[in-house]
Amino acid sequence: MKDKFQIIPVDLLEEYKQRISAAELSEKFGRLVDTEISNFEFSFYTSVSSVFSNRIEGEEIELDSFIKHEKFGVEFMPEYTKKIDDLYNAYSFAKNNILNKYTIARAHKLLTTNLLITHQQGVIRNRNLYVLSPEGSIEYVAANLSEVKSETEKLCTDVQALLVENLSIEEVFYYASMIHLVFVKIQPYFDGNGMTARLLEKWFLSQKLGEKAWLIESEKNYHQQHEAYYINLHAVGSEYSNLNYDKALPFLFMLPEALDC
Repeated sequence: MKDKFQIIPVDLLEEYKQRISAAELSEKFGRLVDTEISNFEFSFYTSVSSVFSNRIEGEEIELDSFIKHEKFGVEFMPEYTKKIDDLYNAYSFAKNNILNKYTIARAHKLLTTNLLITHQQGVIRNRNLYVLSPEGSIEYVAANLSEVKSETEKLCTDVQALLVENLSIEEVFYYASMIHLVFVKIQPYFDGNGMTARLLEKWFLSQKLGEKAWLIESEKNYHQQHEAYYINLHAVGSEYSNLNYDKALPFLFMLPEALDC
């Protein structure tokens, strides 16, 4: 399988499978059940995903407030809910569409409706990009402008190859996490890359394991372990040109932990 992929690392797969129990993953995944307040028009777990993925990015909205807004029509100031509304719409779109490079762009357009100007929504960036710390120092140097489009295409091609592969459950979790990680490291868009990567992770899981995958509280787990989440992301490297995916295991182990949320 290794020769089939252009960009997704596979060198850690065997060690990952040795340290992750397929039986335990299957048992925990099988126990996932939606809540009684979800219905055709409202999804509790999509709300959880949207709220906590936004909170990782610094939004302060509470889950209880968003559920009141989304399910019961309670009106808040637009600034309080609009970015979470956008991400909720992107998740809802993903739940009803096949994962490919075109739908990824559409999902990004939806989740950045109130974040980016229109011509930057769902469009690969046309400038170099640096991720800055709160203090203003350069924390990460993303894929260079000359390679960002080709690297994104490679990832999308690998995802399509994986979607037709017969994978074990631990392989599905491994590759879902790797898609998340590689996407974040490329930083294809001007903004919204983290939220898009977390959505892609869940989207891939759902394509391979079914609708129940949308019930996994991965975004909540990443938020609850916010510091470890970023430490594990940064461990792979601070420049795209010099990444070391051999250090990715701590990050990869975070997704299975979400089954315990």
